Amino acid sequence: MTVRRVMGTETEYAVSQPGVAYYQPVKLSFDVVGAAADDATRHIRWDYRQEDPVNDARGTRLDRAAARPDMLTDAPQLNITNVIAPNGGRIYVDHAHPEYSAPETTDPFQALLYDHAGDRLMLAAARAASAADPEPEASGHPVVLHRNNVDGKGASWGTHENYMMRRDVPFADVAALMTAHFVSRQIWAGSGRVGIGEASETPGFQLSQRADTIHAKIGLQTTFDRPIINTRDESHSTGAFRRLHVIVGDANRMDVPQALKLGVTSILLWTLEHAREAGYDLDALLGSLQLADPVEAMHTVSHDLTLTAALPLETGGTTTAWLMQVALRRAVYEVAAATLGTDTKGEPAWEDRETRNIMAMWGQALADTAAIRHADDDTRLTMKAEAGRVEWLLKWQLLEKLRRKIARATRATDTTGTGAASWADARLAAVDLSWAALDPAKSVFARLAAAGSVERLVDDDALDRAAHNPPETTRAWLRAALVRTFPADVVAASWSHLTVRKPAAGVGDDATGVRPGDLVSLDMSDPLAFRKENVETALAEADDAASLIERLALRR
Repeated sequence: MTVRRVMGTETEYAVSQPGVAYYQPVKLSFDVVGAAADDATRHIRWDYRQEDPVNDARGTRLDRAAARPDMLTDAPQLNITNVIAPNGGRIYVDHAHPEYSAPETTDPFQALLYDHAGDRLMLAAARAASAADPEPEASGHPVVLHRNNVDGKGASWGTHENYMMRRDVPFADVAALMTAHFVSRQIWAGSGRVGIGEASETPGFQLSQRADTIHAKIGLQTTFDRPIINTRDESHSTGAFRRLHVIVGDANRMDVPQALKLGVTSILLWTLEHAREAGYDLDALLGSLQLADPVEAMHTVSHDLTLTAALPLETGGTTTAWLMQVALRRAVYEVAAATLGTDTKGEPAWEDRETRNIMAMWGQALADTAAIRHADDDTRLTMKAEAGRVEWLLKWQLLEKLRRKIARATRATDTTGTGAASWADARLAAVDLSWAALDPAKSVFARLAAAGSVERLVDDDALDRAAHNPPETTRAWLRAALVRTFPADVVAASWSHLTVRKPAAGVGDDATGVRPGDLVSLDMSDPLAFRKENVETALAEADDAASLIERLALRR
């Protein structure tokens, strides 16, 4: 029983050009992605052939003619919009945003590392795109990136999680358990937001940036009527597995909530995969957590800073987000005890360090949120330890102190005695935006982190290494190593395939510059088969990319 599984993240960044009233976000996105490329690898295309955005996990397929154009992400782009990052990830333009997709990893702490390493790659690309003395890929004007999810005016962009899981688990069970989890985990996973409502129609502060943009329980779409459970069935793996694609999460800056999101979701998926064979009554758990209106509950939890809001259940009665998280953790413990046995303290015999750490952190998150729940606002302002682990609380502390300072100044100059600082004050929204700035010189979060106010799980040196080196435990290692070793030979890449040209290949007439017979492809559908230990020797002995691909293909 483990949190270890193939997983990864995708982060869309807000892009802007300061100092002008109007700018073109799509062009700025192309500027950033173009600046992330280099001359040796710029020619490599993204291979869209394995993508299948209209395949639905509920067993159906959406007719392509009925799909909105923005759903058809497998349509090749004519412009250079994709870059294979040096760590094996992908940097590309997604609609009106530059996006970083982290390479495949195998545990939540590794996934955290490569997720936040992407911030460094994207900041470097934005700085290169902003070069005052334009290089070929520089825009010549400042380009600024923020790691957040909303503009406060109705627009939203995503921070996605991806988990490989067994396909034989009924998707109805997945949807039921994950709905309960995604609604309730906001109490410790939210990154905090100024403004209530999709377009900040009501002044206030809420737990989650993403919650108000969610309007459906389940669906295939990601950019409209966003669902709690996304059903896109595109595994990028073998037929035995599916990829759970999660679109409801926040763009966390802090390490602890990001690792917890990944680790707790992973252990709950393990529970789904093994509960019935362990003799656990999964149906009873799912029935007890079925919300009467999950979408309304998603909004209610995010808007409720008391953490005590009653959430109506389908079977009658109510629960709270905190109690739902307690029930989920108890279920994991019961399945673990039945599967692994327990030690002398009654603790399940967790199989690895990552799982022990995530379970301990989950318990701490529930203790933290319980303490927050029972504290008044004045006490919450003093909760340094909890704020170092709960992102929305740390952001709220900063903003509430500023709000009170503004209120005191307003009362001092208001002869009527009615002056007060509202959450609608533009200065609060500006600080909220500063929290998300990637540039440390402009980020209030970066200053707090440098001052030791944030509990860190990865250090700067590890982030620097992860930005430029792939994880060794997945196929991302081969993807990055092949591009680095034989860049001129690589024609196209995707998550599951690599295509290279044979030595001395002739020049063809199509857009790739080579004839189909000059190409060799490798199917890497098994994300663990091409990790470093399996392919490093073959790479070192290869004279060219094609001979390496042919040798590895013979092993399958």
